[in-house]
Amino acid sequence: MTDLETADGVTIVRFDNAPVNALDLDLLEVIIASMRSVEGPVVLTGAGRSFSAGVDLRALADGGTDYAGRFVTALSEAFLAIYDHPAPVVAAINGHAIAGGCVLAMCADVRLMSGGTIGLTELAVGVPFPVAALEICRDAMGVTASRAALQAKTIDADTALARGWLDAVVPGDEVVARAVTIAAELGRYSPAAFAATKKQLHRPVRAAIDAGAATDADVRASWISEDTRGRINAFLESLARGRS
Repeated sequence: MTDLETADGVTIVRFDNAPVNALDLDLLEVIIASMRSVEGPVVLTGAGRSFSAGVDLRALADGGTDYAGRFVTALSEAFLAIYDHPAPVVAAINGHAIAGGCVLAMCADVRLMSGGTIGLTELAVGVPFPVAALEICRDAMGVTASRAALQAKTIDADTALARGWLDAVVPGDEVVARAVTIAAELGRYSPAAFAATKKQLHRPVRAAIDAGAATDADVRASWISEDTRGRINAFLESLARGRS
């Protein structure tokens, strides 16, 4: 569910869960394993026309309590596997990056986007943010993080660039190559110095995440609740009506 390839000393991790690279438990576990196994610079991108459209809500609704509990734990682990990677991580956002897909992008050190929409839509679905997700987004989005989380809207790439969520908007046929070039350039710095600097920059975020165990317990309880399952089903039904 991820393809790994190398170019110019950079590992390209490509999410591959057709049609929109939705995050289910299997994909999360593969992302975790992939990020923990690779060394050096990484580029994250999606197969097809989406980076990731977020959580696979149907799998979550149908999977039951055990699945939901395992899923929300793996979701935070996947975010942190990317965020904590000691070498450069560049997101080549090749299409929609919505909800959990947006958080995945925010975990990177540099973000390029070619098109589609991006945003934190968790509240529209009815699920709270794991601590890691919100703290990483607060770090990456700055003062606009509150608006992004509370309004639960998506925006286009140019608007995201203006808000500082992205480093550049790049044509679709260039986004991965540009990301590889940037990752390779950053990878030429001393790996030890880069890792130490990144760890120091991330220290306040990591402290907030590590202090959030009680909040995450509440988040987990919400994700596995019947109320949340009902909200997810209602959201999926509204999407189906909109398509008909």
